[in-house]
Amino acid sequence: MRATRPKRDTRSKRFTPRRKVCTFCVNKVEDINYKDINMLRRHITDRGKIEPRRRSGTCARHQRALAAAIKRARHIALLPYTTAHIQKSGIGSFRD
Repeated sequence: MRATRPKRDTRSKRFTPRRKVCTFCVNKVEDINYKDINMLRRHITDRGKIEPRRRSGTCARHQRALAAAIKRARHIALLPYTTAHIQKSGIGSFRD
């Protein structure tokens, strides 16, 4: 005969992720400047890709402005396009 386990209350122990807050909305940033490289680097992966909203927590309006600023900075060579560009530039640790 099997011993029955007591049932656990799963509703109270479930993990509910905390909603991320847009850092640009919190700091009341009106426009995102493409020349602010340190701020833009925080929103780029180590491979050189733009981080998605679900990971960074930015709102849709600021994510669109952020993507445009990153693309402008890449175009005038302030930011790298790919990992190969990161390695050739000798930045080493891309994240600050």
